[in-house]
Amino acid sequence: MLQAPPPAPPAAVVEVTATRFPEDPAKVPASITVLTAKELAERGATDLRSALGLLAGVSIAPGGDGGPAGSVPEFWGLKEFDAFLLVVDGVPWGGAFNPALATLSLEGVERIEVQRSAAPVLYGATSFVGVIHVIRGLPSDGKGTARLSLGSHRSFGGAVSLRLPTGAATDSTLTVDHDTQGFEDSRTGFKRTHLLWRNRVQALEGVFRFDLEGTATDQQPASPFPRVGRALTDQVPLDANHNPAGAYLNDRRATFTTGYDRTLAATLWSTTLSVSRARQDDFRGFLTDVSVADPNAHGFRERIDLTDIYFDSHLTWAAGSGLKVVAGLDHLHGQGRGRGGDFDYFVNLDGSGAPGASATPSQADIRIDDRRDFSGLYVFAHWQAAPRLTIETGLRLTRAEETRRTATLEFANGIPESGVDAHTTTRLGGSAGATWTAWQAGEDHLNLFAGVRSTFKPAAIDFGLDSAAQILKPETATSYDLGAKADLLGRRLALEVSFFRMDFENLVVPQSVIDPVTGTASPTLTNAGTERFQGVEASAAWRFTHDLAARLAYSYHDTRFRDYAKDFGDGTLTQLAGKRLEMSPYHLGGLGLAYAPGRGLTSTVELNYVGAVFLNQRNTAPAGGYATWAASLGWREHAWEFRLAGQNLTDRRKPVAESELGDAQYYLLPGRQLTLSARCRF
Repeated sequence: MLQAPPPAPPAAVVEVTATRFPEDPAKVPASITVLTAKELAERGATDLRSALGLLAGVSIAPGGDGGPAGSVPEFWGLKEFDAFLLVVDGVPWGGAFNPALATLSLEGVERIEVQRSAAPVLYGATSFVGVIHVIRGLPSDGKGTARLSLGSHRSFGGAVSLRLPTGAATDSTLTVDHDTQGFEDSRTGFKRTHLLWRNRVQALEGVFRFDLEGTATDQQPASPFPRVGRALTDQVPLDANHNPAGAYLNDRRATFTTGYDRTLAATLWSTTLSVSRARQDDFRGFLTDVSVADPNAHGFRERIDLTDIYFDSHLTWAAGSGLKVVAGLDHLHGQGRGRGGDFDYFVNLDGSGAPGASATPSQADIRIDDRRDFSGLYVFAHWQAAPRLTIETGLRLTRAEETRRTATLEFANGIPESGVDAHTTTRLGGSAGATWTAWQAGEDHLNLFAGVRSTFKPAAIDFGLDSAAQILKPETATSYDLGAKADLLGRRLALEVSFFRMDFENLVVPQSVIDPVTGTASPTLTNAGTERFQGVEASAAWRFTHDLAARLAYSYHDTRFRDYAKDFGDGTLTQLAGKRLEMSPYHLGGLGLAYAPGRGLTSTVELNYVGAVFLNQRNTAPAGGYATWAASLGWREHAWEFRLAGQNLTDRRKPVAESELGDAQYYLLPGRQLTLSARCRF
């Protein structure tokens, strides 16, 4: 009897996030996962949450203060909107301020590289816990594609990607996509339109590249759900929206990126310049008191103008004896200006009766101007010291300068207040690590790795929240990780386990300041002493056959305050040492199967588990863990595919992210979503 041949091993993948040159992730002393376009298509992943849902140690909470089009990623147990670095085609997406998650489109993505741990050497706008690097396909590889989708709650979308006719030395592609997403609450949703024009021109013995990208995102924000005492209140209906009538959270972003790459003997010279302009318009509000007292809500309207400029130029060369070196300089400039005001209003607890813009005149004029400049010199080396030993080390010298000006005029008393602050930090950061091949047989191998990283980052600023002139202390962290990576069964089975510890200082957290006259709680930011993050993460990816693949992931995170005394509004300091960070679960897990032949029936099923958390820093408000299911069923032919997909099929509505604008309030997991989509290639 003839036996079917064994499935071919998957094509070798490389990463560039940790090294700036193509490298096998198995040889990098860090936890790195590369999600290819093929895998994303098999699973039907269309956003960050669905794309990263089966990775060890990563959890993506949809929504958050950034609006329903955004998300709040969690790495290593730290769930902060700015604790990770979002990179798109080598450029920090969001620039010198916060990751622009609400404007991110995954249409036309070639792969997503996810690094757990800091990236202190190669990126000036670094992170502490992880990097998400979205890499789009080159114009020379572009093919015509189209997508149409219809979903629950009046959701729909479409996209088209075209390879444009050009000359012999020029490649050009154009991608246009639009998505409208609705939710259970009819006053919550978003519309996002995205355009990307990419070009590559061979000239002057190198390659010139220039991309023009624009995104328009219009959001109707949801309301976070209030907590009273130790539990979420039962006085507010599910999906009640307490925003003012006509609330919006809109973003217009245009980015121009150009660069030049040239090979000089054994050296590659690469230069990139990116300029981004964004305008954000906000009109929204939050409950301040779960009662029928008037007023019981506080809102604000604001326009924020942002300018980001990123420049990087580096050389990459092979110095012989298995040594590769990257050396360069970069500069990141950010200019932000916020203009707006706040107001009090009354809304019924079920969300009805919310006043509109004409009935909520501003009670103050608030102005915030912030300028940031990060300049860096860096060098990174990757040395194949022996056939089984790889050593990496890097060093960065960063100079961070920031100037902030604020002015507030309270119309009630007519007394203006203003302030100016400036801060300059010059600091070394760096990393070192090693990978040792403990066993190898053909394509199978077992690699052991260890690494240490030291980094810092200027404190976060939220123009809609932080109206104080004082610049907070920079956040600093030193992290250690070690682990093992194995490729078995002819690279069809990939296993990884890693242990980490990170000591953190000056973590920026929200707090509420009580006005002694009005008694109103206003949100602001503060440094939170020291914290420790530690845990273990394990994953397995198995390609059973060419058409059938599985992923399994589990992580245990222990995140605790080490020294942080906080005033919770009663005039006394409470020491939180030993308390777990709020919204940080001990356990995260995921299991998924994807069956995707080239022709015929396709199907996927995925299970995600999030363990129990504490909703508050004093650890007196517990919330239980939960599991969610997602699944899809479809049909493929050579050039087209139909798919019916469902998210959160069990309709769990658990708290997934804490608001930094609404005190003791939490965004809930969106309810069940069904989507019917059709894709074709031409």
